[in-house]
Parts: sequence; structure tokens; C-alpha cells
Amino acid sequence: MSEDSQPMTTVLRTVRWLALGAIVGLGAAWAMKVWVGDHASPQSIATAAIGGPFELVDQNGKTRTEKDLLGKYTIIYFGYTYCPDACPTALLAISQALDMLGAKADDFQPVFVTVDPERDTAKQMGEYVRTVDERFIGLTGSAEQVAKAAKAYRVFYRKVTPEGSSEYLMDHTSLIYLMGPDGKYLAHFSHETPVEKIAETLRRYAG
Repeated sequence: MSEDSQPMTTVLRTVRWLALGAIVGLGAAWAMKVWVGDHASPQSIATAAIGGPFELVDQNGKTRTEKDLLGKYTIIYFGYTYCPDACPTALLAISQALDMLGAKADDFQPVFVTVDPERDTAKQMGEYVRTVDERFIGLTGSAEQVAKAAKAYRVFYRKVTPEGSSEYLMDHTSLIYLMGPDGKYLAHFSHETPVEKIAETLRRYAG
């Protein structure tokens, strides 16, 4: 796949999945409630001990652990490349917020972790993150490795196959986490949080 064709491929994929995505929208909202509760304040979600050890593979086939993310602020989002709505919205918001920081964006490392390792190979993750923002690290791995990482970040996900369809979607928690240089949770946003608010929060932490 050429880089010129990647954005169009992403658009076509989004259109193809949009109708199916509406079916699991309520399920995603339910999943967020199950894992972070009714009150998703920084104080309450911090109590859930967000973050922890993981071992995954990046878009270049390199093994990555939580230790590789130390030293910078990390903006991490769990989703999947076939996601029709929440994931591209969240990733674009992260990218735009970083653009608003100018040179201070260098203090932050955006990370996209798949919850669909069956389809999201390292190659697929690489092609996808390049269409969004090349600053992203895209992470995948075995089903067991992804499950461990998701559990560490209190991310719920499950496969959903709409009736009459041969293709599946992933119902998943849609939260953007801001982690400190020490790997500790600092704040979170939803994929619907205004870009300006995300940038404002990041700017408070930027050096």
C-alpha cells in the first residue's frame, strides 16, 4: 500500500463500518461505566491504579514494555484500526492537541494500543498510525499480551458481531490517558473532549 493511498483507504474503511458502529455505541458506553464507574473524575479513576507492566510489539516489530515510555509524558489510547468512529476521533484529537503545543509537544509521546490483535498486525498498525500522525507508537501483540495491557489500564473490550454481518466490531472503553514520566496516571479525557481542553491540560504539564 502506498502512502498516497492510505488516507483514502482509511476513509473508505470508516464509511464501510459507520453503520455497524452505531450498533455497539451503547455497549461502549456501558463498558466505560463498568470499568471507571459513574463518576470519571481524575480522583476516582486514579484510585483504580491505572497503568502497569506490559510487553507488546510496535509498528516496526520492536518489543516494547512500559519502561520504554518512562521519561516522557505518555498519551495512551486503546482502540483498533477498523474502528469506525471513536478511535479516529480520539487519535485525531491527540494529534491536534499536540500541534497546539508547538515545541512543547516534544515532552509527550502518543501511543495507540490495539484491542484487536487478530487483525491489527504490526504492519497494519504502522500503516494506520502513519495516516494519523507519525509521532504515534502503535502497539499490538498476542491476545494474551493485549489482554494484560488492557487490564493494567482498566480497559474493557469485547468482540461484537452484528446480526446479519460476517464482520465484527470491538466494543471497548474509549478513554485517553495522560501518564507522567514516572508512568503514573495524571489525567484522562474521552474521545469527545474538546481538543482545546486536552491541549490546555497538556500545557500545564509541559516543561
